[in-house]
Amino acid sequence: MIGKRVAGAVLAQPDMELAGVADVVSDYRIKAVAEDIAVYASLPEKLPEMRAAGVPVKGNLHELLETVDVVVDCTPAGIGAKNLERYREHGVRAIFQGGEKHALTGHSFVASENYASALGRDSTRVVSCNTTATVRTLTALRNAGLLKKARGVLIRRATDPWESDHSGVMNTVVPEGRIPSHQGPDAQTVAPDLDVVTIAAKAAHTQSHSHYWIVELTRPASGEEVLEAFRANSRIAFIRMSDGIVALNSTIELMKDLGRPRGDMYEVAIWADVLKAEGNELFYTYQVDNQAVVIPETIDAIRALSGLEPDPLASIRRTDEALGVRQEFLQGPGAA
Repeated sequence: MIGKRVAGAVLAQPDMELAGVADVVSDYRIKAVAEDIAVYASLPEKLPEMRAAGVPVKGNLHELLETVDVVVDCTPAGIGAKNLERYREHGVRAIFQGGEKHALTGHSFVASENYASALGRDSTRVVSCNTTATVRTLTALRNAGLLKKARGVLIRRATDPWESDHSGVMNTVVPEGRIPSHQGPDAQTVAPDLDVVTIAAKAAHTQSHSHYWIVELTRPASGEEVLEAFRANSRIAFIRMSDGIVALNSTIELMKDLGRPRGDMYEVAIWADVLKAEGNELFYTYQVDNQAVVIPETIDAIRALSGLEPDPLASIRRTDEALGVRQEFLQGPGAA
């Protein structure tokens, strides 16, 4: 789910070149992109099988690594950790996804928070979709001097959409077996000063997550002041029930109507007309596209590791422009 989206995002960047993708599968997932992207076999023993299935494989992963500056590892959790030494042997900088542990690279990445500390590193880890959203929103409040502590409930999708036929939760809700859930401590690997606790559950749907936050502010603030704080992060967008965006499926349909590739939403979408500030307490909810929210972060991580762009804001602007990231999906009285 992440790998093909990273490949598409790289192709959209004017300062990057996609050398190829490596995989082990021979089905529609790789055949759908093989006409436009050079394909390599991640494992040598898979190369004959892929070619026999009609995939035009150019070579193996070793050959691909000889041609690249940065590799983005989008393999399932645990496999990426086994690949790090291989990348280092080739002198290739590596970006991993949130399924890997922070200890693998010693650095976890969200562009708006710690781009500078990733500059020139040989590896980093782009945190998970839920952690990315948590860091974007809470650091926006912190940067405005408003955040004291935050407590959040995360309702997670059951499985990725393409796996809906054979895995996932049906007709139930499964609480994560510990409090705090892993997203809060994971956010602290990026922003250690956050006072954050998360509780999570897995629900019977397959597209996107929803978060519900109760935040203690440092002082009383109006709802508009809070929205202004969120506007400081270009990857936080605003949706409204008054526009008919009343549920997760509404936003998914909107992204398709806006012509987004695969219906992707790169932004964290906060319901602006649900948000409520009372005294020094803040209540808000938002939606996270589990398949897309980390894509712009991954693009920025490529620039940071390679040194292609030393200025975090310049990289973020370039990525956002190439991907069409925006803070208002619809125009109208409530739009800024």
